[in-house]
Amino acid sequence: MSRHFVTLTLAIVACSSSCLHGGPLRATEHSRQASTQLDAQPVVSLAELQSLACRHNPTLLQASSQVAGTYGKAVEAGLWPNPEVGYLHEQIGVKGTPGEFIGGFVRQELVNGGKLRLSRQKYLHRMKISELQALAQQYRVLNDVAIHYYRTLGAARRVTIRRELLKNAEDNLVTTREMFNVGQANKAAMYRANIILQQARLDLMMAENDWRLLWERLMSVVGIDMPRGGLQDSLEGEMQLVAWEQALQHLYAHSPELAAAWAKQRADLVTLQRERVEPIPNLVFTGSVGRNAEAEETVAGAEISLEVPLFDRNQGTIRQAEADLRRQRGEIRRIELVLKRRLAEQYRHYLTAAQHVQQYQMTILPEARKAYQTLLESYKEDRVAWPLVLEAEREYSQHRIHYTNHLVAWRESRVVIDGLLLVDGLTAPPGTTPPGHIDSVPKPR
Repeated sequence: MSRHFVTLTLAIVACSSSCLHGGPLRATEHSRQASTQLDAQPVVSLAELQSLACRHNPTLLQASSQVAGTYGKAVEAGLWPNPEVGYLHEQIGVKGTPGEFIGGFVRQELVNGGKLRLSRQKYLHRMKISELQALAQQYRVLNDVAIHYYRTLGAARRVTIRRELLKNAEDNLVTTREMFNVGQANKAAMYRANIILQQARLDLMMAENDWRLLWERLMSVVGIDMPRGGLQDSLEGEMQLVAWEQALQHLYAHSPELAAAWAKQRADLVTLQRERVEPIPNLVFTGSVGRNAEAEETVAGAEISLEVPLFDRNQGTIRQAEADLRRQRGEIRRIELVLKRRLAEQYRHYLTAAQHVQQYQMTILPEARKAYQTLLESYKEDRVAWPLVLEAEREYSQHRIHYTNHLVAWRESRVVIDGLLLVDGLTAPPGTTPPGHIDSVPKPR
């Protein structure tokens, strides 16, 4: 797979960022303040932000706590029942004595059929599910940081291009005014030039607003507050396409969602084994020792009892466990098909964006730049008018914005594909214990 997947894997292991004659032709004070904020702050890399997210994103704490909680169930499920200790005073007053038996007893239940071992094994399998879900949550967080990082990076680039377009619109209005003064342009051209200028100002402010929004979204996934600043990495990258079959096999082989489904099936199998041994009766031993006041001698007693599984042989719960196991086998196949469908949708976005990026890199941007440079050279030789040069520059900048959008889309889809389709780093990790009465008893089994 790509270099991003290798980096992501290492990050996962490390876890286990005016009117016609109005005022002067310059950007508004709001735009200049926002531009200063964009340029003044130090830059931060994607790896640095992902490392911060591993320490500060709250969902990772939730996921690790869920693993610890499931392990606690495994510990509790495998513990022996506590012994009972009591005082016994029988036949008080018989023949004027304090009692026929005065003493104490100890009662202990002996669990048979390997029930405690199977109970603990079941919850250890569920702990494995929790661990896989924690791994999936790490992917979600790191992927989400990368996605928002590239979105913010694209927004910063669009701000830069919008500034250039604003300067182009200012030059266009100045040129139109000069042409109007010498009779080479009419008032309609002046109005149109001023509309272009005002629209460029609004577009710049909207681009800056988008950049601020995306920065805050990026910080929300990281889990900390940082002053708005620059980003170190580049939108451009290796453009070698990933084949569909390669992406699908990689997904099936490494998806924590699919691995958790298989782990759930193993847990359900152990659950069935556990419920099948439940009817095996446990032995209850009771031993007592005391004083027989009537006979004036020390006596002892012993008792063994068990529950006879005559009517309730746990047959209903066994059927439930069998049904859960069959359902989980279907769930594995369902997850495989859902993953394939999600990958197909994401692969289409990836392929479309990559095709656009390649076309812009090979043809559209170079030729748009050459068209602008050719007109600029022709203007220097007094062969074309300056408005044609400005129009070519404006078209070139618009193509750069489209190219940036496709770059961001390509980066996003590549992150999602390499990141096993796991996104949204602020979604709480799912639970592992299915609903049902098997776990409703005070002591888990």
